[in-house]
Amino acid sequence: MPRSNTAIRYGSVAKTFHWLTALLILSAMILGFVAYRAPYEDSAQLAVKATLFSVHKTIGLAAFFTALLRIFWAFTQPRPKLLNGDHGLEAWAAETAHWVLYGSMVLVPLTGWMHHAATTGFAPIWWPFGQSLFFVPKDPTVAAILGSAHFLFMAVLVLTLLAHIGGALKHFVIDRDKTLQRMLPGHTDLPEPPADQPGHLRPALTALAVWAVALVIGANAGLFAAEERTETAALAEVSSEWQVQSGTLDIAVQQFGAEVTGTFADWTADIAFNEEPTDGKHGTVTVTIAIGSLTLGSVTDQALGADYLNAAAFPTATFVADLLPADTGYLAKGELTINGHAVPIDLPFALPLDGNAADMTGTVSLDRRAFHVGDDMTDESSLGFGVDVNVSLTATRGE
Repeated sequence: MPRSNTAIRYGSVAKTFHWLTALLILSAMILGFVAYRAPYEDSAQLAVKATLFSVHKTIGLAAFFTALLRIFWAFTQPRPKLLNGDHGLEAWAAETAHWVLYGSMVLVPLTGWMHHAATTGFAPIWWPFGQSLFFVPKDPTVAAILGSAHFLFMAVLVLTLLAHIGGALKHFVIDRDKTLQRMLPGHTDLPEPPADQPGHLRPALTALAVWAVALVIGANAGLFAAEERTETAALAEVSSEWQVQSGTLDIAVQQFGAEVTGTFADWTADIAFNEEPTDGKHGTVTVTIAIGSLTLGSVTDQALGADYLNAAAFPTATFVADLLPADTGYLAKGELTINGHAVPIDLPFALPLDGNAADMTGTVSLDRRAFHVGDDMTDESSLGFGVDVNVSLTATRGE
């Protein structure tokens, strides 16, 4: 069998690309559907779900590059003419379906890849590349939009595949014109296609219209609307000796061997601090954290759920501590309450002072099990026990 196409038949390379792309796309679709519906109520189920998603993403990325190679090969080859090219409407629909398929074979895995790159945590791709894309920011809003686009283009791909398969069966069963046989292995005596063909411009424009209509339908259906988050507790304003001007409160946890980082956007600190200690301490601090303000990549909703931080029942966490001198810097020694459980905590921190301004940085490692966060996740390879907390702030002393 010749490798190149002719005006009558497809070559062996085009046939290989066709069936390999079909195998990869169908495998990724099935895995994605199964992974999406898989439960994750304990560590074993979560590990299975993550594995399914990892395989889905890995195969999807292979499908993306295979589709690019297939399209490149198709544009370097003559396209076998349609055996029903003189049937105006039917030929136009067939060519439109081909254009939609070519575009969807790229758009579906590409938006899935970009969604993965914009998301922090959960189910890594198993290729040695592709965890991040330089042009895609790590942003939950961007990830949500790309996830919706991925779903929407997948729906277009599924519908077009069904139409494509239905058309192939019609040619085989009803028309008996050997259209299907042209894409099967082996040599087949094929008829000469009619000279009248639909062309490419009008079907390509129709395919663009199909994607545009799909985007409009998706937008009207609310697919690109912002996701509703767990209601964040409203924190009271703090008027203390030292006023926080800016700061960050970040956490990092290991999930399936990869680091997942998150941030609490809303927290307050009531700080009393003197350079000279009194009765062995420099002052006190009370930090209140709105648990619902956490963003933790793709696992944010899971982290805020009842089995973990339980933001609905315990909307705030508190850290009440004395500020003590240490060999290097200072030590905040107190009690951290999360999820209704209070645990003694020692937080070492640095505090360089410049008159009435101070920059504080500190790091502490917590064990989530002490706060009964994720009690069902007993396998540390699925979800690490340790949680690193990094805090930094700039504060000024009031008059």
